[in-house]
Order: sequence, then C-alpha cells, then structure tokens
Amino acid sequence: MIIKASAALRNDYTAISNLAKETKEPIYITKNGEGDVVVMSIEAFEKREQILELRAKVLQAEQERIAGEPTLTVSEAREKLRERLNGI
Repeated sequence: MIIKASAALRNDYTAISNLAKETKEPIYITKNGEGDVVVMSIEAFEKREQILELRAKVLQAEQERIAGEPTLTVSEAREKLRERLNGI
C-alpha cells in the first residue's frame, strides 16, 4: 500500500502520477493524517473495473444456478462456442 500526504500531490503531481503508472497500484492520499482520496493510473482503474464487472457476471450466474436456472456442462458450453465460431 502506497500512502502519500496531500502536499506531495500538490507539490509534485508528476512524481505521484509516475508512481501510479509504474506500480499500477492505488496511491492513498492523506490530509491532516487522515485518509482523503485514492489516486490510480487509468490503466489500473480500467483493469479494476473489468475485474469488478467479471465478478458481477459470475455472481449473477451463480445466483441463477442456485435459483434453478438451466445450466450447461463444460462440454456443452464448448460445443456452443464452437458453433458460434463456425457460424452455425
């Protein structure tokens, strides 16, 4: 976890920006010793959003499975994918 004071962001934005891009991790910015905001590169943010979206889809699928919705075996899913790829 990277923690920086708000003064670092204010006084040396470029260094904070470069650090976020290099580490691909969020940087926690404090103000008066308390957590205030989080800064991260666009690349890291977009990756995080993709992961959250995928998790939401997995959760939805699991909820549907538990509710009794029809499911496919791995073999059935592979066959459906092959059919899509072959344009059937």
